[in-house]
Amino acid sequence: MADSCRIVAEVFEGIRKNIEPGVTTKELDDFVEAFILSKSAKPAFKGYRGYPASVCTSVNEEVVHGIPSSRKLKNGDIISLDIGVFFKGFYGDAAVTLPVDGISAEAKKLISVTEQSLQAGIEKASAGNRLFDISAAVQQCVESQGFSVVRNFVGHGIGRNLHEEPQLPNFGKAGEGPRLVEGMTLAIEPMVNAGGWEVTVLEDGWTAVTSDRSLSAHFEHTVAITKNGYDVLTKL
Repeated sequence: MADSCRIVAEVFEGIRKNIEPGVTTKELDDFVEAFILSKSAKPAFKGYRGYPASVCTSVNEEVVHGIPSSRKLKNGDIISLDIGVFFKGFYGDAAVTLPVDGISAEAKKLISVTEQSLQAGIEKASAGNRLFDISAAVQQCVESQGFSVVRNFVGHGIGRNLHEEPQLPNFGKAGEGPRLVEGMTLAIEPMVNAGGWEVTVLEDGWTAVTSDRSLSAHFEHTVAITKNGYDVLTKL
């Protein structure tokens, strides 16, 4: 898993250089697919339940599962990129929200708080804690800043399958849920809206947008529970 997750991290390191006005989300997808294949790995998302691309590109009010297209990024946009890799029998999965030039103060705060909430959740990923300790930490961080956590989509276990038990919501009551044990691997992924938490799936059957069309951000890491706490596998 560490190897597959390292490839995910390397993809993100490379794609940051391509985020600029005028680039299309399809060009980003082409970059991701070529990079993953160059590592003798496979894009985890392409063909998964019929998804047509190697990366999810969700822009502005799009929450998750945005499909790459001829759409060009422009000044002031934010884009959430969700990337998965399958390598030698194991999966890695991560997401990040990046700014295009000249984003608003609200967008900057949303990105910052969402990333902070991911870290708050990760810090609860220790053997002996409960699963919802992670959930509660994410929720408290987000809601204390006036934003909302998406409830329709959640984090998950990951390993030999892209999505495994347990499901990991970004809201919940601390002290509840399964006990975390050494060796568990979790995809922790807060999805945070500037407005209400409700989302709507568009006619393409994939792209989820905020129902009130407010901005949304998404961060994710694949994390292993270790005897000494946690190990963020999708970070270089």
